[in-house]
Amino acid sequence: MNTKYLDILAQKYDCEEKVVTEIINLKAILNLPKGTEHFVSDLHGEYQAFQHVLRNGSGRVKEKITDLFEDELREEEINEFAALVYYPEEKIKLLKNEFDNKEDLNQWYSAVIDRMIKLIAYASSKYTRSKLRKALPDQFVYIVEELLYKTDEYTNKEQYYTKMVQQIISLGQADKLIIGLAYTTQRLVVDHLHVVGDIYDRGPEPDKIMETLTNYHSVDIQWGNHDVLWIGAYAGSKVCLANLIRICARYNNLEIIEDVYGINLRPLLNLAEKYYDDNPAFRPKIQGGEKPSNLEKEQITKIHQAIAIIQFKLESRIIKRRSYFNMSERLMLEKMDQENNEITIHGKTYPLENPCFSTVDPERPDQLLEEEEQVIDKLLFSIQHSEKLSRHMNFLMKKGSLYLKYNGNLLIHGCIPLDEEGNMESMSIEGKTYAGRELLDIFEHYLRYAFSHPEETDDLATDMVWYLWTGEYSSLFGKREMTTFERYFIEDKETHKERKNPYYYLREDEDVCRKILKDFDLNPEQGHIINGHTPVKEIEGENPIKANGKMVVIDGGFSKAYQSKTGIAGYTLLFNSYGMQLVAHKHFNSKEEVLRNGADVLSVKRLVDKELERKKVLETNVGEELLQELYILNSLMEYRYMN
Repeated sequence: MNTKYLDILAQKYDCEEKVVTEIINLKAILNLPKGTEHFVSDLHGEYQAFQHVLRNGSGRVKEKITDLFEDELREEEINEFAALVYYPEEKIKLLKNEFDNKEDLNQWYSAVIDRMIKLIAYASSKYTRSKLRKALPDQFVYIVEELLYKTDEYTNKEQYYTKMVQQIISLGQADKLIIGLAYTTQRLVVDHLHVVGDIYDRGPEPDKIMETLTNYHSVDIQWGNHDVLWIGAYAGSKVCLANLIRICARYNNLEIIEDVYGINLRPLLNLAEKYYDDNPAFRPKIQGGEKPSNLEKEQITKIHQAIAIIQFKLESRIIKRRSYFNMSERLMLEKMDQENNEITIHGKTYPLENPCFSTVDPERPDQLLEEEEQVIDKLLFSIQHSEKLSRHMNFLMKKGSLYLKYNGNLLIHGCIPLDEEGNMESMSIEGKTYAGRELLDIFEHYLRYAFSHPEETDDLATDMVWYLWTGEYSSLFGKREMTTFERYFIEDKETHKERKNPYYYLREDEDVCRKILKDFDLNPEQGHIINGHTPVKEIEGENPIKANGKMVVIDGGFSKAYQSKTGIAGYTLLFNSYGMQLVAHKHFNSKEEVLRNGADVLSVKRLVDKELERKKVLETNVGEELLQELYILNSLMEYRYMN
C-alpha cells in the first residue's frame, strides 16, 4: 500500500482501537444476509403505477405484514394496514373520519404505532443498527430506537414506554410518526433498486419518476433506448431532439416538453401552421381520460408533421456521412417520386398515403429550409438550458450505464447483438471492429463523450447516440430497421414490419445465455441475464422466464399503450438472500382504489431460482467493496500499529 495514502487514512483512524472496531464491524457485515434487490423496467412515464410498485415493494410489504400479523389480524385488516403503509398521509385522513370520539382515535393510534414498530423490527432484522438508524424519520430517531429495543423481560420501564407513546399522541405528533414509520418500512423492504431502462416517453410523468429516483436511497439505471434519446437531445443531437418531440406529439404528451421542462414550442408551431394542414396519419393517440379540444388536436397534428419531416431530413444527413452505419436503405426521402406520389422500396413501388412533403426539395431532399434550421437550433438551445432537464439528465448519467454486472447477474435493457448462429455480431466504427461487450463499451464511450461536450453537434459522438436509438447493431434497438416512415405514409403493413435481431429468439437457448454471461466475465452457472425492452405477451402464453431460468424479461407492460397486447401491467423482479421471484402486476387503476378497498395489483409470484444456501453480503458487489476496505484497514493496522 502507498504509505502516503495510509498516513492520510490514519488521520481518520487515529488509534488502534478505531481500526480494530471498523475491521470487526466490516467482517460482521459480510456475514449478514444480502439485502433485497428490486428490478423494474420500461416505466414509460407511468408515475402512479411506478409509485405503487415502489411503495409496496412488489409485494414485500404485504408479505412482511402477513408473516407478522396473520394470526392477529383478519384479511381485511391486513389489507387496510398495508394500504396505510403504502399511502400513510391519505389513509390516515380516511381512517380518522371513522372515529366518533378522541378516546377511540387515541386507542387506534396506540395500536397502529405498536404494529408499525413491530413491523420495522421485523423488516430490519438483517440490517445493522447503524443502517436502520439512517432509515428512521430524523425527528423521531431517539423515540423509535427506544421503542424498537424494548424487551418484555423486565417490567421496570413499562410505564416509561407507555408514557412515551401517550405523549406522542397528546402532543399531536402521532400522524407524523406513523407517516415516518411507513416510509421507513418501504425503505427497509428493498435494499437496492435497479431500473432496467426506459423511464421516458409515452406516459405523461417521467419527470416525477426522475424526481423520485433522485431521492431514492440506493438505485442504478440501465439506459433504455428512450432514455438515450433524451440524453442525446440534451447532449446536442438535433436528430434525437426531433425524434423526442415527434414521439411526444404522437402520444399527445407535448406538455412534458413545454410545461414541465420549459421548452418553448411556439417557433415550431408557427412553422407547422405555415406549411401543414390536418392529416389523419399524424393525429395524436389519445389516452383514456384525455380530452384535448379540436384546436389542440389540430395544432398537435401540424407540429407532428413538421418535426417528423425535420427528423427524416436530419437522419438522411447522418446516413450519408456515416457509410459504415449501413443504413442507405433508410434514405426514404430520396426514394420518393413526389410527382407521382409514390415510393420504391426493395424493388417494389407503393403509393404514398397522407403525404406532407411541401418543405421537401426533390433535388435536395435532406436540405432543411432556413426556417427549419432556425427552429431546430432554437429548440436545442432551449433544451440545453432547461435547469430541470439538466438535473435529470445529469442524474441519468451519474447513475446510469448501458449494462451492469451486479451480484453475478447481467442487467441490460435491450440485447447483445448476435448473428443467427449465436455469435456476437461485429460493427466497424472508424476502421476498427467491435463485438459483444467491447461494442457496448464503445457505444457508452461515445455517449459519455457527447454528453460532456454538448457544444459539439453533428459530430461522431452525437451520430453514435442516434445510432443507439435506431441502428442495426445497437444493443438498445435490436432490430434491422426502424420503419417510422412506412408507418406514416405506406398503407401496406408488410412494410411496417421490423426484423428483430436473432438475440430475441436465441435468448430462449440456455447455451447462448451462458455464452453471453461468460463474455461479460460472469459465472454462467449462477448468473442470469435481466432484460427489459420487449413487452412479454403473457396474454398469448409467452413465458418471461427463458433459457431454463438464465434469462428473465421484465417488460410486461407498465405503459398503458402496451397493456392490451401483454394482458398485464408489468413485471418486476425481487432478488433476496433466498433467490429470485418474478411478480406479475395487474392493471393499476388508481391510488384511490387501493385506499378505499385495500385492493392490491399483484398476482402470484413465480420462482426463478432458489439459492441452495442463503446468500450473504460477502458474495455481493457490496461485499467486494467491503473486502477492499478490509484490505486497506489491515494494511493500515500493520503499517501503524503492529510494527
